[in-house]
Amino acid sequence: MGQDRQSPGEGRADVPERVSGDEPLLAARVHRPSDLMRLLGGLLAIGLVLAVAAFAHFTTSGLEKDINAGAGGAPDLFVKIAGLVSSIAVLLVPVAFAIERLVKRDGLRIADGVLAAVLAHGVTLATDLWVAEAAPGAIRDALTQPQSGGGLTDPVHNYLAPVIAYMTAVGMARRPRWRVSLWAVLLLDAFTMLVAGYTTALSIVLTVLIGWTVAYGTLYAVGSPNVRPTGQTLLAGLRRVGFRPVTALRAEGVPDAVDSGDRGRRYIVTLEDGPPLDVTVVDREQQAHGFFYRAWRRISLRTITTRRSIVSLRQALEQEALLAYAAIAAGANAPKLIATSELGPDAVMLVYEHIGGRSLDALDDHEITDDLARSAWRQVKALQSRRIAHRRLTGDAILVDRSGRVVLTDLRGGEIAAGDLVLRMDVAQLLTTLGLRVGAERAVAAAVEVLGPDTVADCLPLLQPIALSRSTRATLRRLARERSAREREAVLEASAAAKRERELAKAEAAALADGTAVDDMAVDDTAVRTASGAGAGTAVGSKTGAGAGTRAGAKAGTKAGAKAGAKAGAKAEKAEKKADKKAEKRALDTALDEAREEDLLAQIRQQVLLIRPQAPVEPVRLERIKPRTLVSLIAGAVAAYFLLSQIASTPLSTISQADWRWVAAAVLFSALSYVAAAMSLLGFVPERVGFWRTVVAQIAGSFVKIVAPAAVGGVALNTRFLQRSGVRPGLAVASVGASQLFGLGAHILLLLAFGYLTGTEKSRSFTPSRTVIAGLLTVAVLVLVVTAIPFMRKFVSTRLRSLFAGVVPRMLDVLQRPVKLVTGISGMLLLTGAFVLCLDASIRAFGHDSQSISYASVAVVFLAGNALGSAAPTPGGVGAVEGALIGGLVTVGHLPIEVATPAVLLYRLLTLWLPVLPGWLCFNWLTKREEL
Repeated sequence: MGQDRQSPGEGRADVPERVSGDEPLLAARVHRPSDLMRLLGGLLAIGLVLAVAAFAHFTTSGLEKDINAGAGGAPDLFVKIAGLVSSIAVLLVPVAFAIERLVKRDGLRIADGVLAAVLAHGVTLATDLWVAEAAPGAIRDALTQPQSGGGLTDPVHNYLAPVIAYMTAVGMARRPRWRVSLWAVLLLDAFTMLVAGYTTALSIVLTVLIGWTVAYGTLYAVGSPNVRPTGQTLLAGLRRVGFRPVTALRAEGVPDAVDSGDRGRRYIVTLEDGPPLDVTVVDREQQAHGFFYRAWRRISLRTITTRRSIVSLRQALEQEALLAYAAIAAGANAPKLIATSELGPDAVMLVYEHIGGRSLDALDDHEITDDLARSAWRQVKALQSRRIAHRRLTGDAILVDRSGRVVLTDLRGGEIAAGDLVLRMDVAQLLTTLGLRVGAERAVAAAVEVLGPDTVADCLPLLQPIALSRSTRATLRRLARERSAREREAVLEASAAAKRERELAKAEAAALADGTAVDDMAVDDTAVRTASGAGAGTAVGSKTGAGAGTRAGAKAGTKAGAKAGAKAGAKAEKAEKKADKKAEKRALDTALDEAREEDLLAQIRQQVLLIRPQAPVEPVRLERIKPRTLVSLIAGAVAAYFLLSQIASTPLSTISQADWRWVAAAVLFSALSYVAAAMSLLGFVPERVGFWRTVVAQIAGSFVKIVAPAAVGGVALNTRFLQRSGVRPGLAVASVGASQLFGLGAHILLLLAFGYLTGTEKSRSFTPSRTVIAGLLTVAVLVLVVTAIPFMRKFVSTRLRSLFAGVVPRMLDVLQRPVKLVTGISGMLLLTGAFVLCLDASIRAFGHDSQSISYASVAVVFLAGNALGSAAPTPGGVGAVEGALIGGLVTVGHLPIEVATPAVLLYRLLTLWLPVLPGWLCFNWLTKREEL
C-alpha cells in the first residue's frame, strides 16, 4: 500500500493512481503455524508406519500376499504400458506446472518447490541407507522386496518423494486440475510398481509421507509467500461491490488481538460521495494467528465453554455477517453491515457503516460514568434477550461514539442460540472489564440495576480466571504482582519502623538509667557525710571485734547480691528480647493485615453477596484437563513403560537370591529417614511443635508424594501441618521454604564433595571423576542457559521468589537458636546418609562385592537421582529416579545392569511404594485430628 496520506477531500476520481492508504510494509514471507502442525503430523505418521513395519510383520506380509494375488491377473502388456506412461508423466506434469508459474511470474513458489524436492531426495537417500545398514530386520522386510537378479528393492523411492514434496511446496493442491492430474499419475505409477513387485505398500505410504513432511518442513523453515491483500487489492474489492473509495487508512489504536487471531485488520475508508466506511479484512494469516493457544483451549476446556473453530474464510464471513444482523435485530447497538466480498482466494472483507468514537480502553477513568456502564449493560441485556453471546466483552470491543452511545463491536467470536453457561460467562467478563476501570462496587451496582440481582448472582460460579479472556487474565496477573509488591514493601517498612522504635526505646532507657544513677550517687554522698558527723562519738566507743565482724558480713553480702543481681539481669535481658520479638511479630502481622488487598474477583463476589447472600459461589469446573495433569500422564506412561521393560529384563532368579539380612538393613535405614526428615523440618521452626507428630506427618508425606510431584506434595503437606500446629501461615511457609533452601544448598555441596571424592578413591592422585565432572559441567551449562534466556530466567525467578518469600527473616530467627540450627543440619545430613545407606544395602542384598563400589559413588548416584526426581513432573519422580539411579550405578559405580536394576527397584520399593499404606493411615489419622 502506498505510504502517502491525503485528506478525504483531496481524492479525485480522475486521478486513480493517487488513491493510497496507510499500511505497514508486510513481510515478504510468513511462517504459518498450519505448516508446523502438518510437519509434526507427518513425523508422527512416519513413526507410526515404522512401528507397524517393526511390530506387525505378519500383518504386512499378509497384506503383500493379498495385493500380489489380486494383481496377478492383470495383463503384462497393460502393466508395462501403464508403467512407461506414468514414469514419463510423473516428471512432465511438474515441469509443465513450473512453466505455467514462470509465465505468470510466480518464480518464488517454484524455488520453494525445487528446494523441497532436493531436501526430500536427500532424506530418501538417508532412509535407504539406514534401512540397508542399521534398521531392524522386520522393517527391512516390510519396506523391500527381493529382486529376481539378487538384492532388494529400494525402501523409499528416490524420485517419487521429491515429486510429492515439489507438488506440495508449490501449492498445486489449490489448483484442482493440476492436483487431479498429478495424483492420477502418481497413483498409476504406484500401482504399476506394486503389481510388478518393485515395491511394497508400506514403502509407497512411507514415500508419500516423507515427501509431504519435507515439503511442509521446508515451507515452515523458509516461510511461505505472504498472501495478505495489499491496499490496492482492498480498494479494488470495494469498487467491485459498488463503492468509489479515495483512501484506506489503517485504524489507529487497534492492537492485534491476543484473545483470538481471527479479529482481522481494520481500515477507515473515505469515499468520493458519502460518509466513510469501516472495513474489516480477514485473511488466512490472521486466522492462523494464535492457533496453538486456541487448540490448547479446546483440549483443556470443556467443549461448551470454547468457541467453534472456524477453518474456512467463507465460514468466518458468514459467521460475522450472521452475528451482525442478529445483534441489530435484537435491538443492540452494533455496527451495520453493508457489504461483504472475497479478496481473492485468501482473504475476505466486511464493510460496515463508520462509527466514530473511542473504545473503553481509550477512555480515562473519570470518563467512564455510571450512565455509560449502565448503557453497556443494556446492550448485553439486549443480546441475551435473544440468546446471543458476545464472548469478547473486553475494553476494546466496547465502543463509545461521539454522542456517548455504547456500541458493541467484534461480534465475530459470538454465538447464537447460546446456552446459559455461555451467557453467564459474558456477564462475568463484563463485570471484570468494568471492575478493572471503575471498581467492583460501581460495576456490580450498574449490572444489578440493568440485569437484576438474580442474573448477576448466577454468574458467580463463572467468575474465575479460566472463564475470562486472555487479555483480562494477563491484567489480573499484573495487578496481583503489584499487590504482592505493595504488601512486601509494607511489611518491610513496618519491620524497619519497629526496629527503629526498639532502638529509640533502648536509648531512652539507657539515658534514663544514667540520670538515675547520678542522682543516687549524690544522695548517697550526702547521707554518708551526715552519718559521719552525727556518729563520731559513737564510733570511738565501739568494740574492735564488732567492727571486724561488720566488715566481713558486708563483704559476703556484697558477693551474694552481685550474683543475684547478675542472674536477675540475665533473666530481664532474656525477657526483654522475647518481648521485643513478640512486639516485632505483632507489628509485622498488623502491617500485613493492613496492607493486604483482595483481588478484584473477590471484591466482585463480596459486592454480589451483599445483595444476594444465598447466591452460589462454588466455581463451575470448566477445565477438562490441566497442563500439569497432561504432562504427568505422558511422563507416567513413559515411566511405566521404562519400569516394565526393566522388570521384564530382570530374571526372577536374581530376586530370589537376595540376601535378606541386607534387605532388613535397608528397611531400617528407610524407616530412619522419616526421623531425619522430621529433624530437618523442626530445625527451622522456632515455635514448639511435637516431634513424634512431625514424624507421623513425614510418614503421611509418603502417601502424598505418590499422587503429586515430589517437589510439590511434601512442601504443601509440611506447610499445612505447621499451620495446624499453631504456626502462623506466613511463618509456616517461610519455615518450609528455609528448610528447602538450606537443603538445596546442602544437596549441591554434598554432590560436589562426593563427586570429587569418587575420582580419588582408587587413585593416588587427588583427581576427580571425569564422568562426575562432565555431569556437573552439564548442569552448570544448563544453569547458564536458563539465566541467559529472559523468558526462562523470569519463569524460574518467579517460582523461586514465591517459594522462598520470607525465608531470610526466618533464617535469622533460626540462627539465634543454635540448638535448632544444629538439629536442622543434623537432620539433613542424617536424611541423606539414611537414603545412601538404604541404597547401598539394596546393592549388597544382591550379592555384589562391596569393595567394587564405594559409599562416595553411591552418594553421588543418589544425590543426582534425587535431584532428577524432584524436577520430574511425575508423582514421586517415577521413571526419572529409576532411570537416573540405574544409569548412575552402571556408569559411575561400574555395576552390571543385572545387579543395578534389582537393587534400584528394591530401594524404590522400600522408599516409595511400601510406605504408601502406612502413609495413607497416618494421613487419615492426622486429618481426623484436624492436624492436616
